[in-house]
Amino acid sequence: MAIETLPNPRATIAKAVRDRIAGDFERQHAEIWREGERWFSEQDAIWRVHADAAMFIGAIRALLLQALHPVALQAVVDHAGFRRDFWGRFQRTSRYLALTTYGSPYAADDPHLLMWVHVAEVDSFLRAFQVFGAEKLTSAEADEYVRQSGSVAARLGVLDPPNTVAELTSVMDGYLPELSGSGAAREASDLLLVHPPFAGLTRAGYHLLAASAVSILPPWARTELRLPALPITERALIRPLGRSAMHTLRWALSE
Repeated sequence: MAIETLPNPRATIAKAVRDRIAGDFERQHAEIWREGERWFSEQDAIWRVHADAAMFIGAIRALLLQALHPVALQAVVDHAGFRRDFWGRFQRTSRYLALTTYGSPYAADDPHLLMWVHVAEVDSFLRAFQVFGAEKLTSAEADEYVRQSGSVAARLGVLDPPNTVAELTSVMDGYLPELSGSGAAREASDLLLVHPPFAGLTRAGYHLLAASAVSILPPWARTELRLPALPITERALIRPLGRSAMHTLRWALSE
């Protein structure tokens, strides 16, 4: 009598996450790890941040911030829209980050808009790593991460990207007058936070990541998106659960 082998839960989780985030994972993996000179090594801050599972939380936060810029949001809508191409948006971001961090290179347009997209992502990935990552960067390492991310952005058309955390904050503050929690921005937020295209356990898991992302949004972004501030609940419940989720993802993805 044949005895069926139970599926490996670790491998199952890893495959599901990789297929969702990367799309064709095997093809992208081959593209990234082809022969060629790398811009960065495993010791670099950018490699450590982008290799951590906290990037999932950072990506949601970055999309929420980017949606506050009317031009950036319109660019997404014109291309396909969050609702019709939810995972495509994540997969394109994943491919860009993987190629520029681990691979041997990539191009885009409109330096002012690119700067906003860049700083929203860098601030989000750094903040997510510092709160939910497996380790924490020192102040000097955080500056290194901003500088290394900026070196990639400069090659892709961003003019004078920030090189330190202080400069990153200053650049983001300069964009505040341009940001708006418009109806379209709140619709994007609603899709990302309330009505993602999932069901069952996947939906529950995603909601935890989304709540973790909201817990590290700057106050001005919450105000624009009309998201409540729940500091006690976030510190006592959401962030610890988010860290547990990241631990589980790291375990699965290390397979």
